[in-house]
Amino acid sequence: MELTELTQAMHAFVRSQGWYEPNSKRPQTLRNLAISLSLEANEVLEHFQWKDELENPAGLAEELADVMLYLMQIASIADIDLEKAVLGKLQRNYTRTWDTE
Repeated sequence: MELTELTQAMHAFVRSQGWYEPNSKRPQTLRNLAISLSLEANEVLEHFQWKDELENPAGLAEELADVMLYLMQIASIADIDLEKAVLGKLQRNYTRTWDTE
């Protein structure tokens, strides 16, 4: 499945919950979505708190999916082509250096 199809599926789910409605208890503003993205990213960390080994790969997969869903929604609402942004960032990163002494 392509990223655009995943984004459409995400929007279909959000609409099915009524979260895009003006009177929604979960308004899908960029601010609210950015906060939710951060919270979900922190839930990824919980899988590694106090341990070095991954004990629940399925649980981690769910948290990563939550992060991706919020990321796709933010990009879509902000009218950012996420594929283009990622490819541009990768290209830029090739010109950067790390770990130089």
